[in-house]
Amino acid sequence: MADTSGATKTLYDSDFAEWSDRTAELLRTGRFSELDIANLAEEVEDLGRSVRSAVRWQLQRLMMHKIKQQLQPERDGTSWQASMDGARAKILDEMTDAPSLKGHLRENMERVYRLAVAQALRETGKSGKGLSAKCPWRLDSLLQG
Repeated sequence: MADTSGATKTLYDSDFAEWSDRTAELLRTGRFSELDIANLAEEVEDLGRSVRSAVRWQLQRLMMHKIKQQLQPERDGTSWQASMDGARAKILDEMTDAPSLKGHLRENMERVYRLAVAQALRETGKSGKGLSAKCPWRLDSLLQG
C-alpha cells in the first residue's frame, strides 16, 4: 500500500491478519492506489501454489495406496480404499473450482509417483522390486477409481 509513512508496509510484517483485512477493504472500496501491490501479488501467487501443492499431495496419497496394494495385497482393506476415495474426491472437487489443476497434475505425474513410491516403501518396509520406474497410471484412470 503506497503509504508514505511506511505504516501499511510495516503492517504486512507485523500483523498479517490486519493487513489482509485492510487490503480486502481497499480492494472493495476501489482504493487501488493505497494497495501494497508487491505483497498482494506475492500472496495471490502463494494461494495458487498452495492449491497446486494440496492437489499434488492428494494425488501422492492416492498413488501411495495403489502402490501399497501392489506391495502388500494381503493388507488391502477398507481404510486404504477410503483414503483413496477421499483423495479422489478432494482432487475432483478442487478441479471443479480450478480446471487448470488437471494439466498441472498431468505435468507432475512422474514427480508425484516418485514421492509416492518412496512413501510407500517407507511405510511398508518393502524393497520396491517389481515396481515400475515410471508412473504406470494415467491421471484420468486414477481419478475414476
